[in-house]
Amino acid sequence: MKTVATSPDQSSAGIFLSTVLDQSVVDITGKQLGKLADIIVRLRGNDYPLLTALVVGVGSERVFVPATDLHDLSRGTIKLATPRLDVRAFQRRPGEVLLRGDVLGHRLIDVERVEFVRAHDIRLSPAADGWVVTALDVRKPHWWGGRTDHTRNPPRDWRSFEALIGHEPSLLIRSSSGRLRGLKPAEIADLIETASSTEQTELLAQVHSDPELEADVFEELDDHSQAQLLSGQSAEDVVNVLSRMRADDAADAIADLPQHRRAAILAALPEAQRVKVLNLLGYHTATAGGLMGLEFLALPENQTIADALNVLRAATGHQPEALTAIYTLDESGALSGSLGLVHALQRDPQSVLKDVATPAPVHVGPQDDIIEITTRMADFNLLTLPVIDDDGHILGVITVDDALEAAIPEHWRRRTK
Repeated sequence: MKTVATSPDQSSAGIFLSTVLDQSVVDITGKQLGKLADIIVRLRGNDYPLLTALVVGVGSERVFVPATDLHDLSRGTIKLATPRLDVRAFQRRPGEVLLRGDVLGHRLIDVERVEFVRAHDIRLSPAADGWVVTALDVRKPHWWGGRTDHTRNPPRDWRSFEALIGHEPSLLIRSSSGRLRGLKPAEIADLIETASSTEQTELLAQVHSDPELEADVFEELDDHSQAQLLSGQSAEDVVNVLSRMRADDAADAIADLPQHRRAAILAALPEAQRVKVLNLLGYHTATAGGLMGLEFLALPENQTIADALNVLRAATGHQPEALTAIYTLDESGALSGSLGLVHALQRDPQSVLKDVATPAPVHVGPQDDIIEITTRMADFNLLTLPVIDDDGHILGVITVDDALEAAIPEHWRRRTK
């Protein structure tokens, strides 16, 4: 077999699946054996999928022909190197994909554009080790029909997409090298929210292999999707996700669970997480207490900027958005001042916080509503807003992203492209 480069830049190389499907399959003498029903390829991580077998229709039967028996794959006729078909039972192996059954006409994830698309054609190219899938055509066909002109609008590299095969034994292979890992949690959450139930199952199964990513994705889901997906999971899986989420997000998720599940899941949470969640559940979700997070940076006002920066460096597990300000505490532990992180970096590290912090910071109480919260954050250009109790002690901090999420109408958040 002639070897050519499999680079997707060489759009003229190879053939398209649409040109060989349902074409005659002949033996070495030219006798017709059947028609090509499908092509099987094996996923290989970041390498192009390799053709491993053909599915040949012989009457009402489906016969599987290994790639080693293939002599020629071209437009019009597919020729085998053997005089007859070796009829054998086929069982899909991990990582194997049916191009017609699993990909052609099915939805995939366009990883570059972070959206669902549909595969309308598939390009296969000859390589040193056999035929490989190199590109997909995901453009919608013309409404008047006819064959697509691939030369004027070349297909895009197979590696720009993530196929959702729905074959469980192949999932481990796809999860370990899947292109979803290159997406941000919010992008994966957007995909999950617009996916079908079958697609959601596969997407969740892929992120489940990375517990931290899974927790981040659930934090980014809208309330309805989050509640729906968690309700279908076992108590153990829910606990595993919630224990890795920020306490404020975990509290919101538990509040949306059916009443009969909350007590058992709360009891199974790690103690430190359970205490935080229980404290937050005491506030209405539409108030400052319900929106605040429990991660913030607060130090006695007699410490230095260098002390604060050392604490900041060690807070690797905290939400970065909540660490844009350093709050100072007086002798009673009450909020006394605030210092933006940029201003802190511009000052002498040995400066005492009390001398450089802005006194009497803007704040809200735990019962204040979203209008009060957003108005104060907008009026004073705040990225974080402390929530204090009647004695002036900090209960938590509201970040601007959480304030915006609460203020923006639901139908504005997930607009289709």
